[in-house]
Amino acid sequence: MRRSPLQPPMHALLSGSFYFLRHGESTTNRAGTIAGSLDPPLTPRGRDQARTAAEALSDVPVRAIISSPKRRALDTAKIVAERLDVPVRLVEDLRERHWGALEGRPIAERASHAMTPLGGEGWDAFSTRVWAAVQGLSSDAPVLLVAHAGVMLVLQEKLAGGAASRSVANALPVRFDPPTGRDGFWRLSRL
Repeated sequence: MRRSPLQPPMHALLSGSFYFLRHGESTTNRAGTIAGSLDPPLTPRGRDQARTAAEALSDVPVRAIISSPKRRALDTAKIVAERLDVPVRLVEDLRERHWGALEGRPIAERASHAMTPLGGEGWDAFSTRVWAAVQGLSSDAPVLLVAHAGVMLVLQEKLAGGAASRSVANALPVRFDPPTGRDGFWRLSRL
């Protein structure tokens, strides 16, 4: 179901193109389990993915990286930042959703991203937290957000005009471009 486009406040981040990168493969990704608020490290493959993403972003005019503080995102951000020679800023509210009793459990046990897990953070609370964090960001130049699959789902829902249903792959850079047509939806493209 497509939602009507949102007209976000015209902070610098949301008035021009920006980039998103989900962290590289973590040990929980490899195991097929839910990480949520857990803090697993990147795998060697995840570090390689971050280096590949950094190369893909090397010709992009990113001037700063804004990252979730979770180790898997922060380590990805640091690898990219080193290649691009840009600073990394942590934003606490870009951390992944707390999945309560489902954390560490197989992904197959999660019925949908809309469910509210026992002892966890509901979708509405998570979405509100992430969206408030994004609206509070500003930059004079394009930035790269390095975060989690759940954060990407919120961005898709709020900016791309529909209920988010698909996650982005690990360490696959995505560009968000502001609306140009009548529908008012942001455009997403892979680099």
